[in-house]
Amino acid sequence: MLNVLRAVLLLLSLALLAPSTWAEDKSAETKKLVVMLDWFVNPDHAALVVAQEMGLFAAQGLEVELQTPADPNDPPKLAAAGKVDVAVTYQPQLIIQVTNGLPVKRIGTLVATPLNSLVVLKNGPVKTLTDLKGRKIGYSVGGFEEALLKAMLAKVGLKAEDVTLVNVNFALSPSLLSKQVDAVIGAFRNFELNQMDLAKQPGLAFYPEEEGIPPYEELVLVANRDKLDDPRLGRFLTALEQATLYLVNHPDEAWKAFIAKHKDLDDELNRRAWRDTLPRLARRPAALDEGRYKRFANFLFKQGVITVALPVSNYAVQLPMPE
Repeated sequence: MLNVLRAVLLLLSLALLAPSTWAEDKSAETKKLVVMLDWFVNPDHAALVVAQEMGLFAAQGLEVELQTPADPNDPPKLAAAGKVDVAVTYQPQLIIQVTNGLPVKRIGTLVATPLNSLVVLKNGPVKTLTDLKGRKIGYSVGGFEEALLKAMLAKVGLKAEDVTLVNVNFALSPSLLSKQVDAVIGAFRNFELNQMDLAKQPGLAFYPEEEGIPPYEELVLVANRDKLDDPRLGRFLTALEQATLYLVNHPDEAWKAFIAKHKDLDDELNRRAWRDTLPRLARRPAALDEGRYKRFANFLFKQGVITVALPVSNYAVQLPMPE
């Protein structure tokens, strides 16, 4: 009889615990998904903003909050620390950071092609990369951009010592337009080129992927590597794919949704950037091209930017999508 009583009490205890356990799981499912952008809102974030404004996240049962960072270097670190659920960063920086021990992985892609470029004044003295010898080149971010430049120069027989590097912070176009430097590395082709054109001083761009650099993904989405089983992530990526396809099919309507809460972006520069960014958006945000990650990690290793090229699984993952 005593054993039967104990069994009954145990079942009652489990029954009483079950609702609270279910509530905890339910809370985890429905809590706000925080996404930290890499910088202020701009057309590079088109899929995120459109998914938000058109209710595509909500249709997946998600409440998503888009945040902007005080420092563009912070988002991956915040994701690693569990302060945000998803962060926007760049594939080259991701590989460098993971190699240095940051516990994050790529779970999706926003912009699937490089945006980075080396830019000079179209009417200036530099017509080919060879013409850069003896000239000043401005940059914003050390490490990767310097490696990019070094590889591009090597293709035409030049060395890093043949040019003078000048840190211009984020004033890439202004430093070039004011002739403080003869070229800039790290200029985004969808922004700086349009900015220069609007200033009536058009630029000439040299694209890394056409100068011997392996192609890479510009903007990627990362999450803490220990939290990749979060069921919200698959639904988040589903909404992004739906938003991207809508952007491709209905660019004008998508633009209206984009500027609905960002009216300060409704100007000629952002309209041009929008036009130039849409063809570069990842049509399948969750899909992972392992070969691309392997090639670029090997490139960074050969350039001395990282000390070891880790297996692709250390940098990126393709999450299972909800059926």
